[in-house]
Amino acid sequence: MGKYIGEIMLFTTAIIWGSGFAFSAISLNYFTPYQILAVRFTIGVFILSLIFYQRLKNMKKSTIKRGFILGLLLYMAFLLQTVGLQYTTPSKNAFITAINVVIVPFIAFFMDKRKIDRFELSGAFLAIIGIAFLSLELSISEINLGDLLTLGCAFGFAYQIYYTAKYVKDEDPILLTVAQMGAAALFSWLFLFFKGEVEFALEWKGTLSVLYLGLFSTTLAYCFQTMAQKYTNETKTAIILSTEALWGMVFSIIILSEVLTGRMIVGAFLILTAIILAETKLDFLKGKSVKNIREIK
Repeated sequence: MGKYIGEIMLFTTAIIWGSGFAFSAISLNYFTPYQILAVRFTIGVFILSLIFYQRLKNMKKSTIKRGFILGLLLYMAFLLQTVGLQYTTPSKNAFITAINVVIVPFIAFFMDKRKIDRFELSGAFLAIIGIAFLSLELSISEINLGDLLTLGCAFGFAYQIYYTAKYVKDEDPILLTVAQMGAAALFSWLFLFFKGEVEFALEWKGTLSVLYLGLFSTTLAYCFQTMAQKYTNETKTAIILSTEALWGMVFSIIILSEVLTGRMIVGAFLILTAIILAETKLDFLKGKSVKNIREIK
């Protein structure tokens, strides 16, 4: 039962992140990317601390240390993604970021010697192809600085997923999320002061959008991700979270009135196929084969 609860949480996280693309697009009209990161992580640590303040008494040094590592990885991933976006196209930025879904199983293999599941790996590559259909334009320009920075971002998110799976086995998921949010908020504000972007424009539309990112895309989503990774391995986590690209397409059509194309439909189909492949490992086909053999006998 825990396995299915974890996967439901991960799908919910992907849906929330998918909706966040539209709200990020709106909020960028009013705030700089660095201001958005600082606000969303600050909201995250504040809300979680307020709700679970009684649990904070049980915060261990190991939780703080591990949360600091996760927060650093999380912020560096967002920072590289944001800076990379200044030098490359949004479609390439989204696609290269999603490569983390393929990186994760190899990190687990090299770090823990964990056997790479061929169905999960196939699902990961299928997900990448599906995201390419959703994200990339028909013409792809040569590799530039932004692409390399975004690739660094993909590694950052991959390691964040890997270490979350590793740490959450021995830590309270809520406290680990609080520590992670606190560290990410700290790095966000330090970088914001370094950039000198401390003046905020308080327009209601932009403010509501960034509040949504803080409350849902950060607080709720990362809380769900950390809790869910107690029950699912890091590769399946990455594959399920990659569906944020699919949900991003859905919400862009609903909220931003984007037009649905045949390429988007193909991409959505490939991502869903990737999920089914990783989840079932073609058990239904194996069962059918066994049944047929018995009938022949």
